[in-house]
Amino acid sequence: MLQYPILTIAGLDNSGAAGMLADIKTFSAFGCYGMTALTLVAVQNTLGVQKRLMIDTPTIKHQIDVIFEDLRPKAIKIGILIEEDVIHMVADYLEEHAQDIPIVLDPVMMLKNNHPMLSPSAIQATIKRLIPLATIITPNLPEAMVIIGEDPAKTTLPQIEIAKRILDMGIKSAIIKGGHYSTEDSTDIFVEQGKEMIFLATPRVNTPHTHGTGCTLSAAIVASLAQGRSLETSVRRAKKFITKALESTIISSLGSGVGPVDHNWFREDRPDYLEI
Repeated sequence: MLQYPILTIAGLDNSGAAGMLADIKTFSAFGCYGMTALTLVAVQNTLGVQKRLMIDTPTIKHQIDVIFEDLRPKAIKIGILIEEDVIHMVADYLEEHAQDIPIVLDPVMMLKNNHPMLSPSAIQATIKRLIPLATIITPNLPEAMVIIGEDPAKTTLPQIEIAKRILDMGIKSAIIKGGHYSTEDSTDIFVEQGKEMIFLATPRVNTPHTHGTGCTLSAAIVASLAQGRSLETSVRRAKKFITKALESTIISSLGSGVGPVDHNWFREDRPDYLEI
């Protein structure tokens, strides 16, 4: 709805599976109004990325400026920020203008082969400048390992230990996702300072179509936060949404590679109000 405007600062995946397009689809599914500040264009499909085009820092800032001048968001999601100067600009801007706005950070730092997507200085800028501003962070396993200072290729570290070390760093809250673990269930751990760990377990969905899962989960969290729901409720709703979006791909999928999750799964349970 128009009373729930959300700004996503993220890249464009032109296949529509991840990045700002996945965010907008998710916001709409939750009844929120999506707005964007574009950081890069990734030319890709389900078979992979073919090219990236970076947006310059002044243009990114200009996009954020015009949103805040006229359409102040109720919540903000931060996705991929590759350049160090962009990270510092966004952090500076949010420190000044968004102290009262929930911020969800999906710290996109690693490629699927565990190779860094960001330079070492950009990774450190993300950890030192953006993470302290976030209401919650949503790293995958390799990204969580980088945040706590471990080798991202190391997969023997227990999920609970990672969660404890995240809290020990003073991070406000995080969801440590279980998708990279080879367990029967897909268990995410939600941690928040001063509170007990919450384990969110669902049966692992056997599907190759997982492109955009991280973007969609974090977008679902920020949508509920924009509506005034608690952090725990927002995380629980997001877990349910992404599980259903994955399950739907077993029935129907797109592309010949790693296809997108189904952001429209919920519409199957609703009457078609456009029929006349």
